Amino acid sequence: MNLLFLCTHNACRSILAEAITRKLAGDRLGVSSAGSHPAGTVHPSTLQYLRKYNYPTEDLISTGWGSVSELSPDIVITVCDQVMDERCPTWLGNVIKVHWGLPDPTQLDDKVQEEALFSSIISTLERRIQYLLQQNFEEMTREQIKTIFQEAGKRHGIL
Repeated sequence: MNLLFLCTHNACRSILAEAITRKLAGDRLGVSSAGSHPAGTVHPSTLQYLRKYNYPTEDLISTGWGSVSELSPDIVITVCDQVMDERCPTWLGNVIKVHWGLPDPTQLDDKVQEEALFSSIISTLERRIQYLLQQNFEEMTREQIKTIFQEAGKRHGIL
């Protein structure tokens, strides 16, 4: 099963989700991320906090969704924060679409708040992915898979 995490700039939240999922899922899931308007570089704080929590960062890049079209995702997860009125990109096609809204810690000016929000987001994503990996989604129907991914987003929210 292939997952694609989408966000507007593909510089923070979708990159966090990609790195965390890739490490926790191993070979069980194909994982990528992209943005509708990619920044072109991963935000330095994103890389800093991924390294702090022992996630590999060497293969992470900020890219547009056109460059991951060959992935043929089964599930697209948008991670923009609707509370902040961000417009999440929409992926066209007959794939399962799920929204896991996450606030953007790179928008904070206060380093203490930034660190706390990065920590919370990383913990949230870890719980969501660990929950998914406990499921036997390889034997589920499309609707069951969608429900499980939606449940992961609802059950394991930001602390």
